[in-house]
Formats: sequence, structure tokens, C-alpha cells
Amino acid sequence: MDRTVAVPSVRAEPARLRLTRAWETTTVSETAFGRLLGLFVLLVIVASALGLADGPAAQTFLLIFSSIVVEALPFILVGALASAAIAVFLPERALGSVARLPLALQLPGAALGGFAFPVCECGSVPVARRLIARGVHPSAGVTFMLASPIVNPIVLASTWVAYGGHTRGAEMVAGRASLGLLAAVAAGLAIGRARGAELLRPRGTAHEHDHEHGSAAFSSHLVSDFVFMGKFIVLGAALSAFVQTVVPQSVAAKLGGAPVLATLSLMAVAYVLSLCSEADAFIAASFTSFTPGSQLAFLVFGPILDMKLTALYSATFRGWFVPRLLLTTVPVIVVGSLLFGELIK
Repeated sequence: MDRTVAVPSVRAEPARLRLTRAWETTTVSETAFGRLLGLFVLLVIVASALGLADGPAAQTFLLIFSSIVVEALPFILVGALASAAIAVFLPERALGSVARLPLALQLPGAALGGFAFPVCECGSVPVARRLIARGVHPSAGVTFMLASPIVNPIVLASTWVAYGGHTRGAEMVAGRASLGLLAAVAAGLAIGRARGAELLRPRGTAHEHDHEHGSAAFSSHLVSDFVFMGKFIVLGAALSAFVQTVVPQSVAAKLGGAPVLATLSLMAVAYVLSLCSEADAFIAASFTSFTPGSQLAFLVFGPILDMKLTALYSATFRGWFVPRLLLTTVPVIVVGSLLFGELIK
């Protein structure tokens, strides 16, 4: 009897330690990001004070940077409003009700449910965890988590605007929604074969948070989400403007002219930039030397896996989750984006 009680306590401690280390890694990453952003602001101030911002290269950088940020911030604000409203006012039982459906209905329902839940990729991870913990099939939970940051209405609207609307905007919206749903379902089927207990990392009661309600909680979520997402789009816009200003057009044209290499390159860029899906289309559209197909790969892969999501996944799921996610989604996205590029020629 004593052994039965002692075993869970021995096993629970390493799980809590692993979760603590993952949280500390995320905190260190956030601190490093803040320092990098502060360094960038300092360099801009120094360059302006020394008159270095008057050159043609600096003017090009500032023009690209400011245009991306100004176009993207309204969508960041709308996304933060929606995310805060869902976190504070939506009852968890409204999401958990899908657990009563058979898997044949749960999976497409979870994929299409992303259209109704305008949350970014960071917000979809805890929602998916709650769904799986409440009995939703892991395939459906993973599918919802990956689909919602790609196909929700705010993301699709920002994609349409970023690509100038009309025919090209409609093509990119259709391509992003279709390929995003396909990649999400494929990953859900491949990863969700495991039971919920085998997929989720154990979490002690000390790490569970009560669901907050009220205007104060809404304001707190809104400010937190807007600042969190806004700083990523500022850094992403700066890096995009820097690359387009410094890298010779001949090099970018040569890279963009090789479809597979261009696709993999922009997927790697999406991983490093760690942008919010509600505004990443403005960054993707600025890579004018690359084909629409490789830009589509950027738009679909980024909300599925990037640097910040890697930390969140590590704290939420088992260690095999990220490698299996890569093995499943990368081939689907590469092939799908290449086919898309051929179709819209």
C-alpha cells in the first residue's frame, strides 16, 4: 500500500522539474528577445542622431519597415481582442462538448472549428491541451491547434489585404486555407494515434490556473496579447527590411528562382522569425523576389512550428511531438506549395 502511494510522487517530481525547465527556457528566450529589440531601437536612435538615416539604404529600410508595421498592427489589435474575449468569456464546456462526438465528426469539426475561433498559434496550444485533457480525441485536438491559427477569419482577412485583395489576394487566401487544413489534418492523424496521457506532459496542480472572468481579466489578457504579438511583428518587420535592403537583388532572385530551395528557405525564415499568424502575411508579401508558392509555404509553416512554439510544445507535449510534427507537415507543405505555384501561373 505504501509503495502504491510512493510511486506517483516519485514520478511526478521529474515531470514538474521538466516543466519548470521548459518554463525557464521560455523566460530566457523572452529576455533575450527583449534585449535584441532594445538594441535595435538603440541603433535606430544612434543612426538618426549621427545622420546615418539620410542615406538611400537607410531610407529604403525605414520605408519597408514602417509600411509593414503600420499595415500589420490593426490586425494584431483585432486578434488580441478576440483572443482575450475567448480566454475570459467563453465557457470551457462549449469547447469540451465536441468530445461527445465520434472521431469521424470530431476531426473535420476540429479543422473547420478554426474558422470560428480567431486565436493565434500561442493561444491555440493551451486550448488544445484543455480539449484533449477533457476527453477530445488527440487527433481532433492537434488538428484544431494547428488549423485555427491558419484558417481563422482574422488571419484570412489579413492575408487578403496584405496581397492587395482582388485576384491575387483571393488566390493566397484559398491556398493558405486549403493547404493549412490539409497539413493540420495530416498531423492530427499522424500524432493523434497516441492516447491523451501519452501525448500530454503531466502537469502538477501548482501549474494549473483558474479561468479568470471580468473586465479586469479581459484588459489584462488584451494588453498582454497585444504587447506579446506586437513585439514579434516589429522584430520581424525589421529583419525583413534589413534582408531586403542588404541582400543584393541578384542573390535573392537566384534563390527565389529555385522553387524547392526557395520554399525550404522561407520555411526556415518563418521558423526563426516566429511571427504571429494574424500579421505574418505582410512579411510574406514583402519577399517579392520569391514565388507565391514559396510565400505560401512561409504562411502555412510558420503558424505550425517556429521558435516560440517549440518552447510551448516542449512544455505541453511529449518529446517526440516536434520531430513527428516536422516529418508529417514539411513534405505536405513543400509539395502543396509547389503545386499551388504551378496552378496560379
